[in-house]
Amino acid sequence: MAVKMEQMYEGKAKKVFATDDPGLCIVSYKDDATAFDGKKKGTIADKGEINNRVTNHLMKLLSEQGIPTHFVEELSARETLVKRVTIVPLEVIVRNIAAGSLSKRLGLPEGTKMGATVLEFCYKDDALGDPMVNEYHIAAMGWASAEELETIAAYAFKINEALSLYLKEVNIELIDFKLEFGRLSDGTLVLADEISPDTCRFWDSKTREKLDKDRFRRDMDDIEGAYREILKRLIGQ
Repeated sequence: MAVKMEQMYEGKAKKVFATDDPGLCIVSYKDDATAFDGKKKGTIADKGEINNRVTNHLMKLLSEQGIPTHFVEELSARETLVKRVTIVPLEVIVRNIAAGSLSKRLGLPEGTKMGATVLEFCYKDDALGDPMVNEYHIAAMGWASAEELETIAAYAFKINEALSLYLKEVNIELIDFKLEFGRLSDGTLVLADEISPDTCRFWDSKTREKLDKDRFRRDMDDIEGAYREILKRLIGQ
């Protein structure tokens, strides 16, 4: 068992701790909630525990589908042991249905089914507002090689297919979601960060009710209930 040591990093939703194994670290999920690049702040009761458990459940599912991930072991309701990675500074966004910023940019009514799945890249920088970038920007800045970007895109589409099929079984429609990838010490790309109601738009397939962080962004009621509903449908608790 790896021993928890000093805190290495604290983000908006998680803390990361070193361990006595240089190849492993511990992620601790917080109840803090933010939106609009940190401009809106609040707390969602039990969010950390729910996101930790949902993320680990989905990471294990994806690993079984051949997607390499940083997941090693769930340590507690709030903490998980993961492989230590260097994060590629890109948010990888997969969109199946028009919602959020895409609806605003393209003038599409939210809920519009698009003719194909859309893949977007954004540079991870809150101060700049996580600007959208393309493969030319990425190459110019050296954030990822052409080969890495091709691998990331292939993984993103495969993750979308696997998650969409799985979630459909529990009456959840995967509208869009954000992924992050990291490099292991040998350069291998793996799925990192989290897959949760914080990073995905989950809608009830029948009622179209939002079961994700949009309830916090838009000042809707029963935010905690939406998060708990996702946990219940995926894990049965």
